[in-house]
Amino acid sequence: MIERMLLELGPWNWMVLGFVLLALEIVIPGIFLLWIGIAALLTGALSLQLWEWGFWTWQAQVIVFLALSLVAAYIGSRIAGSKQAKSDQPLLNRRGEQLLGRTATLSEPIREGRGRIQLGDTLWRVSGPELPIGTRVRVVGATESDLELVVEPV
Repeated sequence: MIERMLLELGPWNWMVLGFVLLALEIVIPGIFLLWIGIAALLTGALSLQLWEWGFWTWQAQVIVFLALSLVAAYIGSRIAGSKQAKSDQPLLNRRGEQLLGRTATLSEPIREGRGRIQLGDTLWRVSGPELPIGTRVRVVGATESDLELVVEPV
């Protein structure tokens, strides 16, 4: 039954599918359905040209559609990826890196490689050489998770 329906409508199946996917892209934006919809429209246009040829079965059409979908999605990702603007605040969510070069006084001594400093209203865990409380230190690094700063004496 489904095969009969596909054969009766012919190339217009792909056109309808393409327009439905483009409409869904408008309703549910995400840029992904756009490229698949374009692939369906291209498959429909190709079907209009090749409908009478014997090799242009529905299986061949599905393979062409899948190939065009992959190509369109790849091209779309390249286009969308190239339009990403450089941030004017590249360290926005990297608090540890924002503090590089700042100096502070140890609130707790560094023992066994760990201590604490106060920067602004935040008490930060620090790592560095053994130092007594009250020593001035400079932030020289941050851990991967930004939960701990690396310091050295000033």
